[in-house]
Amino acid sequence: MSTTSSLRARLAFVALLSATTFYCIHKYRRLKRLKNLSLNPSSTSKPSRGKIFFISQTGTAKALAQRLHELCASNDIAFDLVDPRSYEPEDLPKETLVIFITSTWDGGKPPKNGEFLVNWLGESAEDFRVGSLLLSDCKFAVFGVGSRAYGESYNAVAKELSSRMIGLGGLEMIPVGEGDVDDGELDRAFQDWCTGVIRILKGGGSAQETNGVSQQIGAVENDLEYYDSTDDEDEDNDADGGIVDLEDIAGKAPSKRNGVVKVTKVDGKKEMVTPVIRASLTKQGYKIIGSHSGVKICRWTKSQLRGRGGCYKHSFYGIESHRCMETTPSLACANKCVFCWRHHTNPVGKSWQWKMDEPSVIVKGALDLHTKMIKQMKGVPGVTPEKLQEGLNPRHCALSLVGEPIMYPEINALVDELHGRRISTFLVTNAQFPEKILMMKPITQLYVSVDAATKESLKAIDRPLFADFWERFIDSLKALQEKQQRTVYRLTLVKGWNTEELDAYFNLFSIGKPDFIEIKGVTYCGSSATSKLTMENVPWHTDVKAFSEALSLKSDGEYEVACEHAHSCCVLLGRTEKFKVDGKWFTWIDYEKFHDLVASGEPFTSTDYMAQTPSWAVYGAQEGGFDPEQLRYKKERHHHPKPQAVLA
Repeated sequence: MSTTSSLRARLAFVALLSATTFYCIHKYRRLKRLKNLSLNPSSTSKPSRGKIFFISQTGTAKALAQRLHELCASNDIAFDLVDPRSYEPEDLPKETLVIFITSTWDGGKPPKNGEFLVNWLGESAEDFRVGSLLLSDCKFAVFGVGSRAYGESYNAVAKELSSRMIGLGGLEMIPVGEGDVDDGELDRAFQDWCTGVIRILKGGGSAQETNGVSQQIGAVENDLEYYDSTDDEDEDNDADGGIVDLEDIAGKAPSKRNGVVKVTKVDGKKEMVTPVIRASLTKQGYKIIGSHSGVKICRWTKSQLRGRGGCYKHSFYGIESHRCMETTPSLACANKCVFCWRHHTNPVGKSWQWKMDEPSVIVKGALDLHTKMIKQMKGVPGVTPEKLQEGLNPRHCALSLVGEPIMYPEINALVDELHGRRISTFLVTNAQFPEKILMMKPITQLYVSVDAATKESLKAIDRPLFADFWERFIDSLKALQEKQQRTVYRLTLVKGWNTEELDAYFNLFSIGKPDFIEIKGVTYCGSSATSKLTMENVPWHTDVKAFSEALSLKSDGEYEVACEHAHSCCVLLGRTEKFKVDGKWFTWIDYEKFHDLVASGEPFTSTDYMAQTPSWAVYGAQEGGFDPEQLRYKKERHHHPKPQAVLA
């Protein structure tokens, strides 16, 4: 080896040794500070009140912060609950105790109310002029609220906050807590983390934990005395059981592996429906089939059993609502839509990763549970023996209950099971699995949800899990054009979110060339921590009609307004050249003809099983889409008059 090479090697070794020594000293000092905190929490000066910051988009993190605030108060620990929007980050160096409860939003970014604070911490941590001791007097803790379904961005903001605070000299009292809003264990994870925080604030943890910290300090002291730069095996062992980094102090916390919520597994695969999810869906009226399917009786099924009218599919396509079964073979979904009827109590995922039940088992289970619910309608006013008997023999299946039915790997076999019983199929997909659409066998009617017309608004409304959600959406529309049977765009109008995108919606028509376009006002399902929608976002039927007529005009006659169902705030556009014959609409379906075509095994198209639409269902009819053979029932609503102001 040359003299120059030898000198370079020695200099490199010295640099490595210096860096390692600095690292150990740095750890030693931090652990000493922790020991002081644990053994004598009152030895350091602390403010009269700590700060609990909530960084929240939908209100979940805020609600958790309020819970912690109340818990601290009940333990005589003074904290202020703080919205970061009203806080000046430059005041952080003055704080000695802060707690962050934060959600992660929009691709791993913080919600709007915490953007400035998080960005300030990031910029400060990366600015060499600030230094690593800016927050050296500040002890902190962080709890994150997120969804594991989003992969690498799961609780990214919480992890970033912890890293930035440590980088500026802050002392982390307890490892970052992580809560998953989709696994049904968020409350338990938060409660466990809060218990740890309170224990530390009141006394610094148990004697065993304090001894653990002392042992860690001893390990660092030993490292300062001896360092072997060539022992790779010892370095690997330290990662598991030697020196514990700052994130794991204040008592050896459970590893990430131990912190994950246990999920029931069958034959090596986990169950989609956990006990918590099952309890939540059952409370909402769902009947769970096996490990990943569900069925629920629709209010329109009950309505037509009582002779009080059917749903919009009765008006548009001639289904018998009292003979329709609403089910799904997959309760999981790849979106977290703001208007989700289930308030996100169902699982989410980007691919099938669960135990799978057989199609025949799902169909039999759905029929058994559905007919059992129909039998419970016996004796209800208006339900005749004839209608009840018809209801016990379902002829239609709406695969649109909740979740994403097309995710089920054996969806074609399940459709075959239904068609074999001469039950029609209406399947709705959320436009994130184009390859699944292409491989679908003929079904009675295939829907694609078109919840928005631009990439930005689709992301805001559907909150998809896939990073390439827009490309998947467009490919799904293209796949629809390849289908020979009836296809539908399903538009859900949300006032203030997507009702201004008329031109953008029209531009999507040419991509999928659907047979029909359903335009429906969003249904308000009550308040939820996962949705900011209110009644202000629900359009009137006149709004939906105006939007539909404008789209029809833009299409220059390619699509015309064909039907309406005023009760559902829903309007149907039909493709004129295919379904308007001699001035009459043929939007209804000849279901017996459809089943005969399927059984033949020969190719067929959507026009081969169309039927004429009755006059009462046609757009502009006096009945507004209400079947005149049914008896309309209106509830009496008693509104208390508002007190009148008295002028003095």
